[in-house]
Amino acid sequence: MISVEGLKVEFNATPLFEEVSYVINKKDRIALVGKNGAGKSTMLKILAGLQQPTAGVVAVPRDCTIGYLPQVMKLADSRTVMQEAELAFDHIFEMQADLDRMNRELAERTDYESESYQNLIDRFTHENERFLMMGGTNYRAELERTLQGLGFSRSDFDRPTSEFSGGWRMRIELAKLLLRKPDVLLLDEPTNHLDIESIQWLEQFLATKANAVVLVSHDRAFLNNVTTRTIEISCGRIYDYRVKYDEFVVLRRERREQQLRAYENQQKQIEDTEAFIERFRYKATKAVQVQSRIKQLEKINRIEVDEEDNSALRLKFVCSCRSGNYPLICEDVRKAYGDHVVFDHVNLTIRRGEKVAFVGKNGEGKSTLVKCIMDQIKDYTGHLTLGHLVQIGYFAQNQAQLLNDELTVFDTIDRVAVGDIRLKIRDILGAFMFGGEASEKKVKVLSGGERTRLAMIKLLLEPVNFLILDEPTNHLDMRSKDILKEAIRDFDGTVIVVSHDRDFLDGLVTKVYEFGGGQVVEHLGGIYDFLQKKQLSSLSELQRSNASLSDSSKGTSSGAGNSGKGTASGKGSSAGSTASSVAGSAAGGAADGLASSGKGAVGKMSYEEQKEYNKRLKKLERRVADSETAIEETEAAIAMVEAQMATPEGSQDMTLYERHRKLKQQLDEAMEEWEAASMELEELTR
Repeated sequence: MISVEGLKVEFNATPLFEEVSYVINKKDRIALVGKNGAGKSTMLKILAGLQQPTAGVVAVPRDCTIGYLPQVMKLADSRTVMQEAELAFDHIFEMQADLDRMNRELAERTDYESESYQNLIDRFTHENERFLMMGGTNYRAELERTLQGLGFSRSDFDRPTSEFSGGWRMRIELAKLLLRKPDVLLLDEPTNHLDIESIQWLEQFLATKANAVVLVSHDRAFLNNVTTRTIEISCGRIYDYRVKYDEFVVLRRERREQQLRAYENQQKQIEDTEAFIERFRYKATKAVQVQSRIKQLEKINRIEVDEEDNSALRLKFVCSCRSGNYPLICEDVRKAYGDHVVFDHVNLTIRRGEKVAFVGKNGEGKSTLVKCIMDQIKDYTGHLTLGHLVQIGYFAQNQAQLLNDELTVFDTIDRVAVGDIRLKIRDILGAFMFGGEASEKKVKVLSGGERTRLAMIKLLLEPVNFLILDEPTNHLDMRSKDILKEAIRDFDGTVIVVSHDRDFLDGLVTKVYEFGGGQVVEHLGGIYDFLQKKQLSSLSELQRSNASLSDSSKGTSSGAGNSGKGTASGKGSSAGSTASSVAGSAAGGAADGLASSGKGAVGKMSYEEQKEYNKRLKKLERRVADSETAIEETEAAIAMVEAQMATPEGSQDMTLYERHRKLKQQLDEAMEEWEAASMELEELTR
């Protein structure tokens, strides 16, 4: 579909990458990986036609459509969520307008026998078939499914987009992009603004409904669940692997080990040959052998070992003076926007030196409470008290976007550095991988990860004793995440981390505050202690049930798989253990109760409960298998019809268009059944 030949990109005469060639095929699922600043986002912009390479060609077929989601975009705020999302169907609305115009013309004209009237009928018939085939009559249902999959509720559809945070507006843009169904999807960090439930929905969509996908992400699980091919940009070159990310990591390590062994063997051979030449160079009796060895040396094809990128981000947050024993106390804090209550009766106390996490679904008030702490929001009620000598270092979600695009990296830091630290700016930048010419780059050409690192440097320049980090790992690569985690762990002060990244929080925090349903509930222990206490296997379970908050505060059990309507998972369940509630339920209720209890509870079931569990498990597995078979058969039938439609005779056969429309509808129904069965199976086996 898209062919890349001899691509080269230079910044200030320094090649970012060169001699890059590869092909994006139909249905490819490509992970574009590499360290921050390697050129991943630049590559996507070139593929999208938004940036021109220094050299090389990107060949895109004329009828190939490309959809591009950048890391950062400017968003309009003049419409409702539904109106904004409907812009994805502008082409359908244009076709509808053309059909209406032709229909009026047919009704008004009376020259029924003329050739032009017959041509108008033919054109109307053909365009109407195309309109139906493109889903012109059922676009609304697809639009609603996509918005709900990305986390919006029906009550959000008529709300102005201006009421939503930047992350939620990015979801609207993602929805529009998916609904347009381009031939090639270019996604730059699409999970940065998604909660885990929406990430899982996007995984399923990309794996089952999208065409070709090129994806930049630092979410390892997301890459593994979506992609089947990995292209690495490293040290100005690319390496193409036809495997998913985890397999690529193994193959890359094996490739380098093989190269090193071959290189070492060759170096030994070269050294031995050179030693022989040097030893017998001036001996007439060995002249023939020496000349032979010289020619042998000249013919050796020297093995090159891939340059390994050993640069690393080194962080150290310097704790300033000792704060009071209680850096933060909240008493009955409440924040509302009109009738919408974000949270109410928030009571929490954070002790000096504690590292805590704020978790919960997007929009439940995590960042809002942080802004209240920072005094950026003042119209809350209740009492919020900062402790004695508290000095806060704040990293906001949009911190990297607040940098001045026209300044260089050096000037950005030079303007905030004071005192003796100004003499060490270049050393600091070097430690953050901005050494040499990189310090003279303008901020506007930096990647998302580089901007995040630069914003971190600004935060480091002022010693503080209370760090508040709101989604600090967005745009950071996996290695940088690990180093940031170590720096926070070693920090002597107090830390609040707002994050949806379970692996990042693991081993870092000792207390979790759960946001949802207008409440904030404290859980002692680390992130996995919290998940175990809630009987959840992942944060996505938490986000499916805001009702769990009130249950936990009242001491009742909460259903992990509940969809947030305030009911327990088991139909006949009450307070107490899931197993006991199952025992007193009817057969249908027992199955639902088992679904929420997860794998860990299977071993505690009675014989009858295990029997019911296995019965439900087999039934769901059969549903999933049957759905997959139906999808494969329908897709094969669609491919056959499309092949016929591509012929001169088939393009005029209206019955083919009608059959194609029905098959598409049949495929959508099969996909919906597969999604529903898969979700139920996942809940049951979780």
